[in-house]
Amino acid sequence: MPRDPRHDVLFEPVQIGPRTLRNRFYQVPHCTGFGTGKPLSQARHRGVKAEGGWAAVCTEYAAVSPDSDEAPFAHVRIWDDDDIPLIRPTAEAAHAHGALAGIELFHGGVHGHNADSRLPPLAPSQIAGDYNGQVPKAMTQSDIRRVQTEWVRAAERSRDAGFDIVYAYGGHTYLLGQFLSPYYNQRSDAYGGSFLNRARFWLELLEMLDDAVGEDCAIAARLAIAAGGADAGVSLDEGLEFVRLADRHVDLWDVNISSISEWSRDSGVSRFFKAGWQLEWTGEVRRATAKPIVGVGRLTDADQMAAIIRSGVWDLIGAARPSIADPYLPRKIEEGRLDEIRECIGCNMCVVKGDGNGHLGCTQNATAGEEYRRGWHPERFAPAANRTKDVLVVGAGPAGMECAIVLARRGFGRVHLATRDTEIGGIMRWVPRLPGLGEWGRVLDWRRIQLEKLRRQVEIVTATDLDAAAVRDYGAEIVVVATGAQWSPVGLNGITRGPILGADARLAHCLTPEQVMLDGKRPPGSRVVVYDCEGWYAGAGMAELLRAERCEVTILTPHERVAHETDAALEGPMLRQHLHDLGIRLRPGRTVTTVAPEGVSGTDEFGVPFELACDAVILTTQRVSDGALFAALDDEPGTLEAVYAVGDCVAPRVIADAIFDGHRLAREIDAADPARPLPWRRERAALA
Repeated sequence: MPRDPRHDVLFEPVQIGPRTLRNRFYQVPHCTGFGTGKPLSQARHRGVKAEGGWAAVCTEYAAVSPDSDEAPFAHVRIWDDDDIPLIRPTAEAAHAHGALAGIELFHGGVHGHNADSRLPPLAPSQIAGDYNGQVPKAMTQSDIRRVQTEWVRAAERSRDAGFDIVYAYGGHTYLLGQFLSPYYNQRSDAYGGSFLNRARFWLELLEMLDDAVGEDCAIAARLAIAAGGADAGVSLDEGLEFVRLADRHVDLWDVNISSISEWSRDSGVSRFFKAGWQLEWTGEVRRATAKPIVGVGRLTDADQMAAIIRSGVWDLIGAARPSIADPYLPRKIEEGRLDEIRECIGCNMCVVKGDGNGHLGCTQNATAGEEYRRGWHPERFAPAANRTKDVLVVGAGPAGMECAIVLARRGFGRVHLATRDTEIGGIMRWVPRLPGLGEWGRVLDWRRIQLEKLRRQVEIVTATDLDAAAVRDYGAEIVVVATGAQWSPVGLNGITRGPILGADARLAHCLTPEQVMLDGKRPPGSRVVVYDCEGWYAGAGMAELLRAERCEVTILTPHERVAHETDAALEGPMLRQHLHDLGIRLRPGRTVTTVAPEGVSGTDEFGVPFELACDAVILTTQRVSDGALFAALDDEPGTLEAVYAVGDCVAPRVIADAIFDGHRLAREIDAADPARPLPWRRERAALA
């Protein structure tokens, strides 16, 4: 389809210093878990985005010196010349597809972990960090000159490695922002006190960078403006004044909001933040500069993007998470393929995977992080050697849908996607109906649209409950079982390693999430306990749903915090505050051992018994695989050539991993043993 003329503005070139961006799509720096430890994963991940139409692709934060070591978190290092070969492949991958390459040079200051270097963090003043609690060394003026010099040398190395854009990263109150902020900077010398003194370190550095590499590279400054009056950030007025002072040495302003302690507000989850929400603050920066501005806000809608550009507040549409969910987003807009865009759902699984697990992943895009090590491409699929076979996929949840789509794209002409339910979606039929999770519905929306496009290859069969005999008689040579999992009806959990005495979802006062969301069952009274051993979205969602229906709700959890797993997705503190504000009682450190019609009992974190009266209990203890069909077929396959299991019926897991499992099997279904994942390429250090 031709491009919508309303989106033409998004494809205009933009000059940034000595470089030209081919369009207005800019992949801002974001973490991946790759750093320079996995340089080829880094390069291939950014390169696929360049291929997908992003005019610039940037690395994550790149430390300029050992006293800004972010270990144990993965990050780029540009400490000396030996790091140049590790970052050059990323620049080359960007250039191979016509994009500019950017590197986010940074120093963490008081926030530096330095677990590898074992050096003390540096800071403007000796005040313990609010992020990791370390007490830093107050920088002397010789420290200041040294760090500035190291920054310039890192910029020169970056230029020599082929990078087109070098950053002076002060966003999220790293070292440059710490000097600017009176919250961190309590110095009394030429680098503290007045606003001009606090700005001096950063201003001097920008001038030095301009002199050193400004003829070859665009100089970008990343500045964070505090939203909601955060003490640790830079106020809007001072931020704008800094932009005016620094403007002559800056080619691109990369603006976001928040301090490091408020990072959850910058990478805001869709539960609390709508697309483009940062514009309220970052849009103000236009008052201080005519230079190009890039901003972010989880933007996926082309009409909204074009409206922002036409308004003049930004010149570039920045993206981190949307570029992970769909590396081809710009090209799809350019080619009028809007219905093929995999829109980010704002779950922050990329943060969970990249920061917490050390390797990027995404709920919507199973290929994210697998571009190099597994050789996967989000838009290209090699024809399968066994594509003449008929395939039956039993179960149309996230894993089953993904598997069927990839099988069709690999050339299988006869794929049957069968479900006992009246519609496809599995767990995604009800999870997006939980309060705040509406945008998670994009997981099902995108796959439903793709299955419709593939309807000549994929036949969807609903309301059909196939047992082992029916599957064997169906006529397909290959069967993929994706029957999912259900919440334990007896409260099976990993705390006591067994069911809960008296818990039974056949009783009126015991309910599972599926009974509430799919069967429409409700507690027999108003006093409800949600017993949550999982700590992810289900327990909190059940509590908020029933509170909205005027129930008196208490969340009990055996963990130290309610919904503790959401902390990794940057929403835990906000979610707990939200639940508290709704009047939901939060009781951590409680292990329920008995459920009765009149209430629950158990022990607290110190082993002290407790009792709590209630009318009903919602059991979000753990899910249990529905693996009976696969077990039966595996024991007696009959004439079937192959039987595989994917997703939650193998082991319950986060939605992203279930989708990954279905995708992986379809990618490898013509391997010697598809049930055993193929080994991936590891990036190993060469020992001389």
